[in-house]
Amino acid sequence: MKTILLCLFVLTFSALRSQTDTLWRTKPSLNFTGFADVFYVYDFNKPAQNKRQEFFYNHNRHNEFNINLGLLKLNLQHPKYRANIAFQTGTYSDDNYAAEPGLLKIIFEANTGLSLNRQNTLWLDAGVFPSHIGFESAISSDNLTLTRSILAENSPYYLSGIKMTYEPSQNWEFSALVCNGWQRIQRIEGNTLPAFGSQIKFKSDEKFTLNWSTFLGTDDPDTIRRMRYFNNFFAEFQLSEKIRLLSGFDLGFQQKLRHSSDFDVWLSPVLITQYSLSEKWAIALRAEYYQDKSGVIVVLPSQKAFKVRGFSFNLDYSPIQNAVWRIEARWLNSKELIFENKNGLTKHNFFLTTCLAVKLNP
Repeated sequence: MKTILLCLFVLTFSALRSQTDTLWRTKPSLNFTGFADVFYVYDFNKPAQNKRQEFFYNHNRHNEFNINLGLLKLNLQHPKYRANIAFQTGTYSDDNYAAEPGLLKIIFEANTGLSLNRQNTLWLDAGVFPSHIGFESAISSDNLTLTRSILAENSPYYLSGIKMTYEPSQNWEFSALVCNGWQRIQRIEGNTLPAFGSQIKFKSDEKFTLNWSTFLGTDDPDTIRRMRYFNNFFAEFQLSEKIRLLSGFDLGFQQKLRHSSDFDVWLSPVLITQYSLSEKWAIALRAEYYQDKSGVIVVLPSQKAFKVRGFSFNLDYSPIQNAVWRIEARWLNSKELIFENKNGLTKHNFFLTTCLAVKLNP
């Protein structure tokens, strides 16, 4: 770790010494943005508790109106440096940041960045930032569907650490990360090993995107350290002016025991397509499957294997660019009895979700 930090320091110092252009004296711009997502879910299984599923972290309340995510953000932008700070509230932060202590739960984003070359194609960012993994963000209106895929819900939404990003052209982006762990602001107690990540993204004329993201690290203290190796792949296609297609696949491995050569495996494919009916109306369909037999990521109270497939239908109405009303019908089916209903447990879960999401100064 000391060697990595020393190399980064030398690289940064050398790059900054070589930059003498007048852009440094340019006045930065400060932007204020916000986001609010108010939702309602009706689960036809009628669970006893308002909180529905342990493996969902968005729109996860039954039969009540609530705020999934309320967000206020300040962004400082300059050709040579940048900074972001955003604070959050809502059920998303309550559920997804449950492991973070105290006031860290309200931090959605807090990072700074510095350009390291004249062309501004090489950047170093540090702090808390959105994860490089996956194609669905915590901002619901940025996604093709209202609710998140099981794949997205069970991989990191955020990371804390340092990130080096290189964009040699408009088509390619390369990133390397050193972070505090698997969706951690504060590193887990007793763990002295940093985690690492990478991302390679290719975009072609706004019609095709191909991405490969990785994570290498542990979510255990040193005494029981099990290494985790994770890959996220996705491809997005703009097939026409009206049709978008997104295909994703997660594949992860974790040691069964410390120093073991045996691994537990989890995987998840997902396919989403969106069709624009008009400038204001759109529909989307999703098919997905998630398998985690050993409970590496999804730990069920019953200790049963998590093997779930699902389908959803989405209807969007967006009268203006920064506001959308969405309705989604979603059905999940399990190999085991894992979904709660009034009679105990069942293999099926059907629920309806609606939300009104608005962006401020998008």
